[in-house]
Amino acid sequence: MTQERYPIYKGLQKPLIYRGFKGKFIYWGIGSLIGGLAIGGLIGALTNLFLGGFATLALMGAGLAYTFMKQGNGLHDKTRHRGAFIHPVHLSISYEKREKDSL
Repeated sequence: MTQERYPIYKGLQKPLIYRGFKGKFIYWGIGSLIGGLAIGGLIGALTNLFLGGFATLALMGAGLAYTFMKQGNGLHDKTRHRGAFIHPVHLSISYEKREKDSL
């Protein structure tokens, strides 16, 4: 019996991109828009309409700018150290004391 093979689509193995945002940063951008709208609306309701509108635009712009800057580091939050690191070796020589004590 010969076994039939069917092609399986496994995706492109690339992150989803929408208007310059990639992967998880799409959700960060949406969160920035919704958060800016909510906080700006609250400020507008408590103080005046113009201050609330300015706060909405400022918060949305700041959130989207922060998202773009964080996206420049990559999809995964890694610490990238530059330079050579020397790790000191702290060996305890307590085994010599134990051998002497046991004698």
